[in-house]
Amino acid sequence: MDAFFASVEQRDNPELRGKPVAVGGSRARGVVAAASYEARKYGVFSAMASKIAQQKCPNLIFVKPRFEVYSAVSRQIREIFYSYTDLVEPLSLDEAYLDVTENKIGMPSASIIAKEIKARILAETNLTASAGVSFNKFLAKIASDLNKPNGFTLITPDKAVDLVSSLAIEKFHGIGKVTAAKMQRLGISTGADLRKRSEAELVRNFGKVGHYYYRIARAEDERLVQPHRLRKSVGSERTFEEDLTAEADMLERLQFLAQEVAHDLNRLQTTAKTVTLKLKYFDFVQQTRSKTLVTHLNAADAIFTVARDLLRTPQLPQYPVRLLGISVSNLLYAHDLAVNYQLTLDF
Repeated sequence: MDAFFASVEQRDNPELRGKPVAVGGSRARGVVAAASYEARKYGVFSAMASKIAQQKCPNLIFVKPRFEVYSAVSRQIREIFYSYTDLVEPLSLDEAYLDVTENKIGMPSASIIAKEIKARILAETNLTASAGVSFNKFLAKIASDLNKPNGFTLITPDKAVDLVSSLAIEKFHGIGKVTAAKMQRLGISTGADLRKRSEAELVRNFGKVGHYYYRIARAEDERLVQPHRLRKSVGSERTFEEDLTAEADMLERLQFLAQEVAHDLNRLQTTAKTVTLKLKYFDFVQQTRSKTLVTHLNAADAIFTVARDLLRTPQLPQYPVRLLGISVSNLLYAHDLAVNYQLTLDF
């Protein structure tokens, strides 16, 4: 979906249409969860501190997130997906992989299916989506990002290697800012540069993920679409343009992260026993703090309370913080509860 949260707000409030909108945060504090395309023209993006976003765009309009609405729209869109294939692997509320090799309408063209889905999403939700079509997950993801908003990109086998070679390394799905910076220091700025490196060299510099980098530089990705994958953890994290030093600013970010994690837990119909706080300092030193509870939880307030305690234990961060993250694990799914309950009836 294109600028999903912000687009939903503009759809539901005509006064916001055509204007720079930021979902989340406030003018004084907080962090941007999503930015409309009008706001992005000013350099406003998700995970940016609200005060910086306002400096970049003085006319920015802040809107409180409505996760229940975004979730409802996401379910509506997913039903469209399922009318074409059962092989749907959601990545988040606004993104999913679909395998349409064998589809319910007997259509031999993935491009036609993608265009039909885009048209139906627009007709049924009044929102635009961008689609990427290719022969593996990595390329489809790359394609979906190339012509936003309302884009459509097809990457055929004969074009794949050349396209990957031409991409800037920071455009690769799965290569974040820190890894991209490290690659650039090693002289890897494009896909072509990455393709010149041996698999052994990439593993030596980046660990096991080096195997993956070696393959995607050659447009290879054998991962299957996994429609029924059970996640072992749920998390959300943000890197900040300005390092955080004040506890109040950190708590503001943690509240939003807790809301995102709670929303995903409820969407997945699961609860968690372990909460982990992730801290990355200004010098990229990383630290995690975890707590396992006696009972399961899935509410934002409860997750935030544990994360807040972890932030303060054994002490508040003594160095500027560039990233905060909350993840939860030891998950218990609703269907597991149903199975366990049924088993207790058999003596």
